Amino acid sequence: MARNRLDKEDGPEKHMGLLQLVQMLSLLVIFVAGIIIGIASSPHINRYFDSLKQFTFTNNIASPKISDDNCTILRTCEKVDCLSMERFVHPDNLTHSMTDDEVLWRASMLPYKKGYPFDRVPKVAFMFLTRGSLPLLPLWERFFRGHAEYFSIYVHTPEDYEFNVSTDSPFYGRKIPSKDVEWGSISMVDAEKRLLANALLDFSNERFVLLSESCIPIYKFSIVYKYLIRSEHSFVESYDAPTRYARGRYNHKMLPDIHQYQWRKGSQWFEIQRNLAVYIVSDTKFHAIFKKYCRPACYPDEHYIPTYLNMFHGPLNANRTVTWVDWSVVAPHPATYYGIDITKGFIQSIRNKGEQCSYNSEMTSVCYLFARKFAPSTLVPLLNLTSTFVEELRYHFYSTLRVHLGKLWLWLLKSYEL
Repeated sequence: MARNRLDKEDGPEKHMGLLQLVQMLSLLVIFVAGIIIGIASSPHINRYFDSLKQFTFTNNIASPKISDDNCTILRTCEKVDCLSMERFVHPDNLTHSMTDDEVLWRASMLPYKKGYPFDRVPKVAFMFLTRGSLPLLPLWERFFRGHAEYFSIYVHTPEDYEFNVSTDSPFYGRKIPSKDVEWGSISMVDAEKRLLANALLDFSNERFVLLSESCIPIYKFSIVYKYLIRSEHSFVESYDAPTRYARGRYNHKMLPDIHQYQWRKGSQWFEIQRNLAVYIVSDTKFHAIFKKYCRPACYPDEHYIPTYLNMFHGPLNANRTVTWVDWSVVAPHPATYYGIDITKGFIQSIRNKGEQCSYNSEMTSVCYLFARKFAPSTLVPLLNLTSTFVEELRYHFYSTLRVHLGKLWLWLLKSYEL
């Protein structure tokens, strides 16, 4: 009986001890949880994990480094949306790492969907194939001034040539990845196709004109632009002549792919529309034939494009060039003009040769837009001549305005008398 009373008396104390133990364990769990939450929310530990994550990713991505005596700082590259429509249709960086095959492949893409999903202002691509510098650069800069949205510039130089111009020049940053060119070889055609391919990457380019460092414009930009953009045809000289300099350069080993009656010759300095440019950069079959069988005294740059267009796209070609050149002297190269030759009458004579040519199925006296070959000494006379032309145009405008105002004044006087 005594034991039972003792058990009854110890029961409440035992329950109180268990309750205190549970409370202590609960407090301990809450305390530990608080410590864990505090550590997890600490800005220092966040920075630690962020830096750890950044370190993990920057080990896989090349990042520029800035080093000093005490530390190395990793700077992440600026995020660029390489697949944006703007960068796709208007590449802003001509310094790419694509091979010739890669850029020709990209340029050969021809969209079949009609229209453009962006506001397209058709541009003229001016492609300069040079042996180095552009001695007539200031003349071209004046020609392009004020028309930035209507043209693109592409410059092909020898591979290691440093093409340096001022940052405010329209030629700044416009050199494409280039290779050395050997006169009279297939490398000349390769350079032309390289220029076309890079220019085709900009989907706003509609017309493509090939120029050299000795070329000059003989009309102002607005006239040249309208003439080319509104033309229904391309301008590639392509003719057949029974001479050793034309038909005589044909190689019968080109059979059965190219027959003699299809063989053509023409000036290297062409102007073509976009669709034809795509066809030319896409061709590999006939380029390989010319590379193998058209060697000096056969010159591929005078035969490849004229023959190719004659065979497949003749109706799209005007069969003439828009770049005037003087072949009156019998020599391997055309005549070169110097500073002493530059006069107003000389330029006018190039503009109007007293001949007619076809333009959109009609006859016109405006047959040439450019001319060559002009030596560096012609720069200053040409710039002075351009200024004179501008002053004459201004004088003509004000003279015409005065005449019309005079007629209006006389009409008002007569009306008042009546």
